[in-house]
Amino acid sequence: MFTGLVESVGTVLSLRATGGAMRVIVAAPSLAGRWKIGDSIAVNGVCLTAVDMDEQDGPHPGRFAADLAEETIRRTTLSRLQPGALVNLELPTPAGSPMGGHVVQGHVDATGKLISMIPLSPDLDHTDWRMSIEVPESMAPNIIQQGSITIDGISLTVAKVDGLCIEIAVIPHTYKATNLRSLLSGSQVNLEADVLSRYAAKRTAYEAVAPQSLPVLQPVAVLDASIAPAVQGGNEWLTPEYLLANGY
Repeated sequence: MFTGLVESVGTVLSLRATGGAMRVIVAAPSLAGRWKIGDSIAVNGVCLTAVDMDEQDGPHPGRFAADLAEETIRRTTLSRLQPGALVNLELPTPAGSPMGGHVVQGHVDATGKLISMIPLSPDLDHTDWRMSIEVPESMAPNIIQQGSITIDGISLTVAKVDGLCIEIAVIPHTYKATNLRSLLSGSQVNLEADVLSRYAAKRTAYEAVAPQSLPVLQPVAVLDASIAPAVQGGNEWLTPEYLLANGY
């Protein structure tokens, strides 16, 4: 699990086809010694697994390799990155650590498009920014104003929702410490909705059809007739006394 608090910005060194799908090599000198083969690393919000590098990859303690599965290629921006591209990196959050952002799985839902990144003052070194992102229709039900969203692995708060366009307030630290400073209008970004909103939407959709699709609950035989309620309609028969008498 991740939190969306980017630890480091790495640089894509290469991206090439392999016998499986594709392999990406990332330079991450600030994370050297903090990961081992088989560990998870979030790259632009995508949970990847660090793998052994062969001679062609140029093994180095400040670099790691990760293989991109077909699903990852289809659903994320990683296969379209070019050498030199900046990527946001985060190692998994140890159990018991403070939750600084929000629950991020590293399971990207879809990609969105950066519409604009507008500074709110002329002092570009200290200004806040207003970022606008076009999101796919499939994600719209899971995005709410003041809710959390992960954009390229960054935990951010939705300031405004206008149809399929969302606006994000970006503070100077986030702008400088992530790949946001390298993005241009039209850039594709990885999006992950708040997992809690996904479960809430799933439950709401289930409850909307459940009354029509599920059979009406009928009372089962009462083992202890002495505590059987006089009224058996609806769920009035299901009482704490009934449950205790029948071994629940």
